[in-house]
Amino acid sequence: MSEDKPANSTEKLFRIAIALKGLDGALQLVGALILAFIPSTFVTGFAHAVITRDLLGDPSGTLARHLELAAEHFADGSTKTFAVVYLMAHGAIKLALVFALARKWVRAYPVAMVVLAAFVVYEVYRAINTGSIALPFFAALDAIIIVLVFREYRQLRRQRRSAQDASQ
Repeated sequence: MSEDKPANSTEKLFRIAIALKGLDGALQLVGALILAFIPSTFVTGFAHAVITRDLLGDPSGTLARHLELAAEHFADGSTKTFAVVYLMAHGAIKLALVFALARKWVRAYPVAMVVLAAFVVYEVYRAINTGSIALPFFAALDAIIIVLVFREYRQLRRQRRSAQDASQ
């Protein structure tokens, strides 16, 4: 019976992690919808208010310049379109993968790793071309998730092999 407790604890932690990833995906979808309907002038006005009230320190400082540049890129339309499409795609794909991983569909694990790797490559590419300071952070998080999915995949395959060996 004591052998079941670690497995149950591990299973609970895995379910919690999956639920958090699912919540993240849902929040990304909601964020995409909000961004789709927010006027660009609201974003630039908000950024201007933050900068002029010294909420980021010196108005000519690095953070203020990054915020101002991000707001300008958002206002020109291309960044807004990218953000909406990116968040919507990332959120929907994450929800689908969470659904498959929660059900421990072995075939979903390699798909999840490939899809997340594609996101990492695109995030890095987009960060280099836009000077974004947020995208490298998201790329690093996705890389960490790839490692975690890989470890879980190996563990699941080991468990399934052991179960097959025991039944033979």
